[in-house]
Formats: sequence, structure tokens, C-alpha cells
Amino acid sequence: MSLSSDLFYDILRRLDGATLASAACTCAALCSISKEESLWENVCSSMWPSTNREDVKSLISSVGGFRKFYADSFPLLVNKDLVEFHHNNNLDYPDDWIESESISPSNFVSIVDIRFKEKPICSKVVLGIPNANGYDDWFYNCPFQIDILAYADTEDHNNGAVNLSISDGLPAITSMEREKKDGKLWQELRDGLRLSWIVVNRKIKQAANLSSWFPLGGQRHWPSDNDFVVRFGSILPAKEILPCQVVECILIMKFRLVQSESEGTETSLKLTELSMQLEDIEGAHVNGRNSLHILKRALSCQRSKNYGDALESCHMYSKVQNELKKEKMRNQSRFDRLCILSGIAAFMTFWYFVL
Repeated sequence: MSLSSDLFYDILRRLDGATLASAACTCAALCSISKEESLWENVCSSMWPSTNREDVKSLISSVGGFRKFYADSFPLLVNKDLVEFHHNNNLDYPDDWIESESISPSNFVSIVDIRFKEKPICSKVVLGIPNANGYDDWFYNCPFQIDILAYADTEDHNNGAVNLSISDGLPAITSMEREKKDGKLWQELRDGLRLSWIVVNRKIKQAANLSSWFPLGGQRHWPSDNDFVVRFGSILPAKEILPCQVVECILIMKFRLVQSESEGTETSLKLTELSMQLEDIEGAHVNGRNSLHILKRALSCQRSKNYGDALESCHMYSKVQNELKKEKMRNQSRFDRLCILSGIAAFMTFWYFVL
């Protein structure tokens, strides 16, 4: 007895993306049905609530459909070039890029979704690159940054404040001194947060998720006692764009404690920053001109469905970055000793001729 196509469809529409892709490999019937765009639209809608917007749906359809969008955006970016990294300060790149006219800031779209303990808490969409008016020199030469909360699209219906409370799974905080000791709030926040930051280029019809999905690190009680900073990101290729060959895409999520149990109200955290910036391996901010080229190249970067591969890539970058810092400190130490010895030699030579 064979099952009808409608029954197969009803079964497949209940699956997540990874399971749906696996089911498509089992037989010809499931493979054929799994190509239905409506199935993948349902998967994307469940995973990224921001794709429910009509303008985002039109965007996804224009760049190849929901099936392609999921295939591009679900895997995490992995940079394998780090093992061959060699820093070279002698590389020189022209100020005026030949292909700069083909990379317009307006071609990029940021689709951002935040979850806390598997519950969607924020969905934002930014059309274009903020503050990039045409090919303005100010944008090209200043540090690149996208602040989602400041520049979220006006059509976004979720423009209100983003808050987390006890009802969302946060522990009650009776005093900041106690939190500093046990770090329970920080632990729950870091373990529960998930971030997806998908960048789409409308012109070349490609997309990629620049987030690590899980937090890579963070800092509690900074810059003030009530602030919590959580960091996500990925390692992006910059070969033939910057001398360092690779850059780090840093995604910052900052929360502020606005209420605590001691004030007679439940614990509440407010999202105060959600931003992206690019830094080279020496910690310098990448300007707007180079960032456009790096973002475009990242959309065709190698991907992996294994979070461990993405995490390994980030750890390798941090290791190379630390080695570079140590090398710079050693060189600076040698230079300082040379200056001291030169000063002593000059002093002794002066008094030798005076006496």
C-alpha cells in the first residue's frame, strides 16, 4: 500500500530544515515533494520569524527562493585559510578599487533574529548599509558599523523595546552584589541567547549567516555594573583586500539591568545594543570601503553545518591573533632595549670627549 502525495506533504511540512533535507535523500517520491517551496517557506518562517514579512518574502523569492535561502543561511561560515596565514605588512592595495562601482551599499540587506531559550524575542530587518549615502567618502574611510536598534527598517512592526524578564526564564536578582558572586543571571543569559544575522546581496543573489548562532564570549558588569555584553561572530576572508588576509566579524549584543527584585518589581533586562563591526587581526576597525568587499566575498565563503567547525575557526583566529600580539610585544621590548643602549652609548661617548 502506497501513501498519497498529500499525506507525504503533510508529514514533511512538520519537519525542521535538517530533517527535511535528510528525508529528501531517502527516496524519489520524498525528494520530489521536498522541492516544494511552501515547505521551505514554512521551515524558514519557523527558524527566522523575520522572513514572515512580505518584503522579506519577496526578497527571498528574488534571490532564488526559500530552499536556496535556507541552504545558504543555515550553515555557519568556516574559514580554513587561517592555517596558511602569514602576516605581510608590505602588501599594497590601491585606494580606488576597480570593482567598487559594482558593490553598492544598497544591495545589502540584514535579516536579524534573536532567540532566548528557543523563544523568539526580536526580529529586525535593515535595508542597505546605514549612513552609506551613495559612494560618500565619509562612509568609505570611517570604521564600518551597523547598529540594528538605531537603523531598523521603519516597516518593521517590532520596533518596540526588547526586554527579558523572569517570565522568559531569567533568574530573580535580589542584589547586584550577589549576582557578582554567583553570576547566575549572566550564566542564564549567555546559555539561553541565540543570534542569527543573515546578510543578503540582492544583486548577486547570495546570502550567508555571519553569526556563530551560539555566543563566543562576553563580559558581565561592563562598562557598568548593570551591563552585560554578549559577543557572537565569524571569521571572514579578506585575501587581496587587506594585508592581514582575514578579519573578524564581531556581533555585539548588550543588555542592561533596568529592574531588580529589591525594587519591588521582577528582574528585567533591556536590549540596548545590537551591532556589527569588522576588525582586522591587529584589532583595527575595517573601513566602509573594504567592508563592502569583505561582505561580498563572505557570501561565497565555505560553510559547515557543524558548530564545532565554526568554533574551531574562531579559536584558530584567536590563537594567531594572540601570537601576533606577543610578537609585537617582543619587538617593542627589543626596540626599547635598543633605545636604552643607544642612549647609554651616546651619553658615554659625550662624556668621553668632554673629559
